Amino acid sequence: MKNYIPPIFITILVLCFFQCKGQTNNTNSNYTFQKGSFDGIGKFYKGREISQVMGYQGINWLERPEREKEENTSRLIKNMNIAPGDTIADIGAGSGYHVFKMVSQVSEGLIYAVDIQPEMLQAIRDRKKKEGIDRIKVVKGTEKSVNLPENSADKILMVDVYHEFSFPVEMLTSMHKALRPDGKIFLIEYRGEDASIPIKKLHKMTEAQAVKEFRANGFVLQENFDNLPWQHCMVFNKE
Repeated sequence: MKNYIPPIFITILVLCFFQCKGQTNNTNSNYTFQKGSFDGIGKFYKGREISQVMGYQGINWLERPEREKEENTSRLIKNMNIAPGDTIADIGAGSGYHVFKMVSQVSEGLIYAVDIQPEMLQAIRDRKKKEGIDRIKVVKGTEKSVNLPENSADKILMVDVYHEFSFPVEMLTSMHKALRPDGKIFLIEYRGEDASIPIKKLHKMTEAQAVKEFRANGFVLQENFDNLPWQHCMVFNKE
């Protein structure tokens, strides 16, 4: 009889265990989960729902002829003030639209084209081979890492991709390590403050939200260029 434990006490112990375990996970987690919207994944970071990833099937949209007119991509490249010896990482490079615009300006440098979709990376390899370009290095990233060497990049470019990262904290940590001490991140996102921009809500970001997320991961906003038609061009430095 002395080893008998009434069932009611076992139930209480089990409930307490799982309740405490859940509280611990909620306290330590960077992310929250709840029912998401049609374009989201039901995962939230600092109040922002993370959007679904645009698959490689959208490659023709990335290469659309009207993109220059809509986004003034040439002005974006000028905003970056690229030097001949720069090493630049295009994170979420997609089809390489911006990679091939930048590579002619790094006569002594290198462009890392980073993406997680093999089909996108293959498209870059194919064009690189066709045009005989040497200063592009294709890198397969993961959901949590850009897979770049530490202190290897002078500039990091992210064009309309950060809002899709399933693990923004881990990705920003990875980029913080890859960026040189005086390096810069150029974050390009459709302006969430402007409802007239014809882009889905989860594929936009406000400056305030971006600053909140980047500040929490060791970056400070240096400047936000307002010379693009639809997008923010936010420049972040390491703190």
